[in-house]
Amino acid sequence: MKTARFTIPLILLISVLCLCLSHAVLSEAKYPAAPKSPKTNGKLRVDANHTKEGYFLASVSKKTSKKMKMRVVKGDVSLTYDLNGAAEYEVFPFQLGDGKYAISLYENISGKKYSAAGKITVNVKLSDPNGPFLYPNQYVNYTAESKAILQADKLGEGKTEKEAFDAVCSYMKTTFVYDYVKAATVKAGVLPDIDGCYSKGMGVCQDLSAIMIAMLRSQGIPSKLMIGYAGKQYHAWTVSIINDKEVFYDPTAALNAINKTKTYSVERFY
Repeated sequence: MKTARFTIPLILLISVLCLCLSHAVLSEAKYPAAPKSPKTNGKLRVDANHTKEGYFLASVSKKTSKKMKMRVVKGDVSLTYDLNGAAEYEVFPFQLGDGKYAISLYENISGKKYSAAGKITVNVKLSDPNGPFLYPNQYVNYTAESKAILQADKLGEGKTEKEAFDAVCSYMKTTFVYDYVKAATVKAGVLPDIDGCYSKGMGVCQDLSAIMIAMLRSQGIPSKLMIGYAGKQYHAWTVSIINDKEVFYDPTAALNAINKTKTYSVERFY
């Protein structure tokens, strides 16, 4: 009889706990820490004090007018970034998971020729595999004062992950339009412009996807900016982690600004 009297309230307690978890408050936004004690090799400067969180900061060690490129290699995967010559730190994700990352800097010497200008190797062990997709970075660049983030705070208030995700999807679909003029004139290598495109209410696929990713990350929802091909079209879209499951959303397709397809192939993600 003692066992029976104990079992009933325990079941009720578990049910209440599960209900509470399903309506858990969204996590607070995460932002990179200020650089501290960086490592320098040649003209490359790297702050890798937050590998567990999933990001690092990099810059050239001194201002330069030359074009600089940074290559991040893990295993057989190589990612190349443009690095500003102002010696200002930019944030980059350890999006390839645990392991050894080789971070190399290259300096333009003439035309398309570059010479090695520094290399730093970092061993990464993430505390959360989704950590790299919770912080701003060079491709998904925002601050707590960005208008998109202030709006996301309103949309996510009091909501669960799924409810907040749905609210952001609806907001993207009803607020923005596709920028066909920019699509016809934009040059290769241009980064997403979250603040500028948010203010205009329009952007190309990578702008729209980056805005959505920023809004979701600010609500503690891990989200990836995906770049690759939708069918035969070079494209950008989003993948978010909702209740431990990957959820696909293409804000450009939702605006009927791209030929819809079921075939998406990933080239890189941030």
